[in-house]
Amino acid sequence: MQLIDGKKLAQEIKIEIADEVKKMVMSGKRTPHLVAVLVGDDGASRTYVNSKVKSCEEVGFKSTFIRLERDITENELLAQINTLNNDDAVDGFIIQLPLPKHIDEEKILLAIAPEKDVDGFHPTNVGRMTLNLPGYISATPKGILEMLNRYNIETEGKHCVVIGRSNIVGLPMSLLMQRRSKPGNCTVTICHSKTNDLSKYTLQADIIIAALGKPKFLTADMVKKGAVVIDVGITRVDDPSKKSGFKLLGDVDFEHVSKKCSYISPVPGGVGLMTVVSLLQNTLSAAKEEFYAKSMSFDVDNL
Repeated sequence: MQLIDGKKLAQEIKIEIADEVKKMVMSGKRTPHLVAVLVGDDGASRTYVNSKVKSCEEVGFKSTFIRLERDITENELLAQINTLNNDDAVDGFIIQLPLPKHIDEEKILLAIAPEKDVDGFHPTNVGRMTLNLPGYISATPKGILEMLNRYNIETEGKHCVVIGRSNIVGLPMSLLMQRRSKPGNCTVTICHSKTNDLSKYTLQADIIIAALGKPKFLTADMVKKGAVVIDVGITRVDDPSKKSGFKLLGDVDFEHVSKKCSYISPVPGGVGLMTVVSLLQNTLSAAKEEFYAKSMSFDVDNL
């Protein structure tokens, strides 16, 4: 069994990004600028945003953290998005999810200008991904592709089972794994909460990507020997023995499943760290205008 070390990969990619930033600055260009918007003060969300801001500093990006009150109105948040859409000094921005229940997440994500949607959630970017056109791939799937690529894991002709069908991970991952590219060219099966006899599919899989948010859901009796297992799930579980009061568990029963795998990603130290560096990669692409020329204006009132 070989561990897919997300921490090591993330550090390697950060060094690559930092070198690119230095070259940009030396050529007279400004540093990339990422803005993170947090509504409310949810502990987990705050931790995620702080991690992203810290990572920006490590690679030489400019970062701005905007925290808005939990009771902000939907229209006020849309106004903030409109400002960021039209700020030429901002290359990309993210709205940290989840949002308070009184705010329509879909409406908010649609309001983000596609060229600044470095999370890759806007339908324009999802459509470009589906058609295998250049664009921002959502950060977690992009991070998984980097893992497979940098560990030289063969995907062509393999059977990949994706467990979970969220718009953020499961669905885009299933599309990416069957694209005519490397990694890709898999035969893909997507499973979810309504799948009957899920083990029938996972036992056939050469590659399993577990993204459903249920701790230790994937057990050793569901995995064939030699499979590649990517654990996307991350759940906080109370643990009084820890200083933080909790521990992080993935969707995979790592202790037992790892004994059957050829490759496996851990939690923590796996996909989560790759998600953050993928966001940095997208922001760098935005600053270099690799996929879009910066628009003159984008008004959410015209949506």
